[in-house]
Amino acid sequence: MFQKKDSSPLPEVLRTTGKIETVLGPGICIQGVLTGKGGVRIEGVFEGKIDIEGPLVIGEAGKVVSEEIRAPSVVAGGTLQANVFADKVQVLRTGRIYGDVTTANLATEEGGFLKGTIHMPDEKSTQAAPPETAKK
Repeated sequence: MFQKKDSSPLPEVLRTTGKIETVLGPGICIQGVLTGKGGVRIEGVFEGKIDIEGPLVIGEAGKVVSEEIRAPSVVAGGTLQANVFADKVQVLRTGRIYGDVTTANLATEEGGFLKGTIHMPDEKSTQAAPPETAKK
């Protein structure tokens, strides 16, 4: 009857981003290359490259340090230190992104933080290639 309401923004996000098949739990730290067809939720720490075909969700306690992240959608509820290439990027109120973002769709909640440049190309898919550098 008197249930505590979950104040975390992640449950709603998980219903809208697609199927999450793998979870890196809190207290776990992994280094390496993460590739695959499924979605991933990170509640621990991941250091390395991420190139997946499913959604990527970084939970409030999660931290990702990477040169580059490629996924169809990225939801930042925790800290992300990486350049992001995704069709859709969402920064939650607890989310922090330090790096450049290339996306067709960007959403931020009040309190969300992004330090870097935002590239919004006209093309449909932003995962295929990084933005072209300006010619001198």
